[in-house]
Amino acid sequence: MRASSNGAKNFFPLPNAIFSLGLSAGELAVYAYLMFCEDRKSHQCWPSYKTIGKAVGMSENTVRKYVRDLEYKTLILTEPTTYESSSGQVRNSNLIFTILPIQGAVKFHNECQLGK
Repeated sequence: MRASSNGAKNFFPLPNAIFSLGLSAGELAVYAYLMFCEDRKSHQCWPSYKTIGKAVGMSENTVRKYVRDLEYKTLILTEPTTYESSSGQVRNSNLIFTILPIQGAVKFHNECQLGK
């Protein structure tokens, strides 16, 4: 934890239930970084794959894989965004990541386990 200039500690919550979902170390690292970036009111963040990769020591392609895995496990939702360049072309921008309630992921995990 880092101390801010006023002496308060900075932290972000990681739900205890996350450890019951059988996530890989890579999935856990990407999820934790998204939680770190999350706006606590909207539950959204928009780091690039490159930014996530730098933070967790992974390539952009590896981050993409783990993001897909986290989406499948109903921990996050991604939405594409676009912007208009100065020449008027519409281009892809960073994804918006929404951190979903952990209860849904736990329910999905338990249902998958029952199906085995």
